[in-house]
Amino acid sequence: MNLKKYTDYGIRVLIYTGMKPNNELASIKEISETFTISKHHLGKIVYELSKLGLVDTVRGRNGGIQLAVPPEEINIGHTVRNLENDAVVVECFDKGTNQCVISPACNLKHVFSEALNAFFQVLDQYTLKDMIVNDKRLRELMGMR
Repeated sequence: MNLKKYTDYGIRVLIYTGMKPNNELASIKEISETFTISKHHLGKIVYELSKLGLVDTVRGRNGGIQLAVPPEEINIGHTVRNLENDAVVVECFDKGTNQCVISPACNLKHVFSEALNAFFQVLDQYTLKDMIVNDKRLRELMGMR
């Protein structure tokens, strides 16, 4: 399973934002510089995270983003499902575009479906809080105080 960069970056935004002390705001600029990601691309990701209710955005000169809910309430599996929004692992998963001639008799789609379900079952066991337990080392690596 290969996650889109969009999803990877979304999780990084949540980790970075979750590392901010005392609800301090994070800026797209600082996240962009930390992870070497385009500010424009991050803006789209932050917008999506906001729509999902995971981050709050504050506009203005001293604006930024912060988690909308505590890290222990942000489930990694749920977040990945929402950011991926199309877990089409193989062509036959999408009945609308499937052109594979062996689909009606092939069991591979069932194997991939089972594997995908297992993948998400593992992710469902973790929250953002689990991702930021090594906060001292993470702060060092991200250049945070």
